[in-house]
Amino acid sequence: MTEFASRVKAIDISGIRKMFESAAPGSINMGLGQPDFDTPDNIKNAAVKAIAEGKTGYTNNAGIDELRAAVARKLKTENGLSYEPADILITAGGSGALHAAIFSLVENGQKVVFNNPGFVSYGSLATLAGGIPDPVALKPDLHLDVEALKEHFSDKNTKVMILNSPANPTGAVETKETIKAVVESAADYGVTVLSDEVYEKFCYGDTEFVSAGTFGDNVVTINAASKTYAMTGWRIGFMAASREIIDQAVKIQQYSLACPTSIAQYAALEAYTGDQSSIGVMKKEYEARRNLLIGGLREMGISVDMPEGAFYAFPKLEPDTVMKIVAAGVIITPGAAFGSKGVGYARMSYATSQENIRIALDRIRTVVK
Repeated sequence: MTEFASRVKAIDISGIRKMFESAAPGSINMGLGQPDFDTPDNIKNAAVKAIAEGKTGYTNNAGIDELRAAVARKLKTENGLSYEPADILITAGGSGALHAAIFSLVENGQKVVFNNPGFVSYGSLATLAGGIPDPVALKPDLHLDVEALKEHFSDKNTKVMILNSPANPTGAVETKETIKAVVESAADYGVTVLSDEVYEKFCYGDTEFVSAGTFGDNVVTINAASKTYAMTGWRIGFMAASREIIDQAVKIQQYSLACPTSIAQYAALEAYTGDQSSIGVMKKEYEARRNLLIGGLREMGISVDMPEGAFYAFPKLEPDTVMKIVAAGVIITPGAAFGSKGVGYARMSYATSQENIRIALDRIRTVVK
């Protein structure tokens, strides 16, 4: 019998994928966090052009110069962050950026702090890097508990904190004051903040998005084209950080990936520099879907906060009810997949059509009536 490394035996397959792969045929998929929109034509055409021009070989390990420069301009004009192109590492999606950052910064036995419930990758990447996952419970309103975070920062073994706003799975968006307090508190204890900002473009109503990097030099900004431009399968993301961090992170990427796909990089270059109108179209539709879903759930008596961003609802549902809903033909993810404090909740993605949401609500109604 093959003996496997303890680092891989210590983690499990994502609970999100388990639900998706075990669902009955004909189910409405509200499980995966993937836009149901197609990648805009100008972006697809840029990829075709890159193929026609033979731009199909290896690129620099850190990504093509033009894309790194475009990302630096985007961060300056949209986020108020000052980075040179050399401070940008192009990665295989936001996941690749998280991987490179955590493996560059976390030593064996050092703690990685993140919210509980929180995105499934955070704890597993910490474990794979030899670190210790250190989830911190959110407040009852599903927002960060700054005072609790400070207690974890004070532990001399804490090296990294992952900040995710807008958040997966809760849809919460942290205020400017909260983000500032987190970044400054982390800096006081020498903790580096990895700011996962992949849902930055999807904040609703009067909710304001703020980049954590505006409040300190101890921040690594992580983002991706995946959600913003409906490019999940293209696998292009980036991390922006001090030159010394980038110089180390590129080594992780060099030996694990070599470089992101050349064609996808040229597509992303068009995404960041070309027509941006598709973002507004998607945001408007997501907001309409959010309102439809939340209204339907509340009408049934299900307790759920109004998501401020991303495209997830996180209603209170007991585990047995979640499984009955899945059996009724609606794929949702048990909150336990996102951490111990997610028990009693479920994540529902509204990155699916309004028609599908109406069908899903009808099926859920048969379970909870």
